[in-house]
Amino acid sequence: MAKTSFREQQLQLREDAIVASVNRLLAEKGFDLMTVDEVVADVGIAKASLYKHFNSKEDLAAAAMVRVLERALAELARLREQDPAAPALSQLKAVARWTMRVQLAGEMPSLPAQNSSLRAALLGHKVYLDRLMSLSDELGVWITAAQAAGDLRPELPPEVVLYTLFARACDPVLGLLKAGGQYSDEQIIEILLLSCFGGLAAAQPLLESEPNAALAPAKKRAPASRGRASP
Repeated sequence: MAKTSFREQQLQLREDAIVASVNRLLAEKGFDLMTVDEVVADVGIAKASLYKHFNSKEDLAAAAMVRVLERALAELARLREQDPAAPALSQLKAVARWTMRVQLAGEMPSLPAQNSSLRAALLGHKVYLDRLMSLSDELGVWITAAQAAGDLRPELPPEVVLYTLFARACDPVLGLLKAGGQYSDEQIIEILLLSCFGGLAAAQPLLESEPNAALAPAKKRAPASRGRASP
């Protein structure tokens, strides 16, 4: 393998810094509000230097999505290695937990559902499409296995289950519950897992990993001077 030159290493470090900045800004502000000027200011480079790596704001968003997909693929590999015999449903729940933790940590890029220029850039980005197809195929194996085992509804098209799992990565309910301050991050994740895998019907069982008490809102501590709950 050819040794990477110092210049190539520097360029890669700069590109990594750009993508990390874009990822954070997309998570904080979303695609429409993020600007290229903000990215270059955050990284501390000239705009001309950024354009040596990326041609447009859409290309920046695609690069951020590629990094997230690569992180997800690495997480799937870790889960397979950690417990090769784990039931497919448990693996799917673990993936959903991971995506929601990434979002709650402010590390999940937020992209608009309707944006023609962004959609065109993503559909024309070979690496993005390759990573997305790889992730979809790997999740699809677990989805069909869970359906065959009777752990997921077999009448649901597998792609509907797949899209539902993808939706957890950008679910606005996570942010709303976090802003409310009544639940911890892990409680929020378990609540969303329950609604995703258990449904909303009262007859559905609770997640086996979480008892009733753990899903209850956290109690506010009473001030010592008053002896009653704060408003």
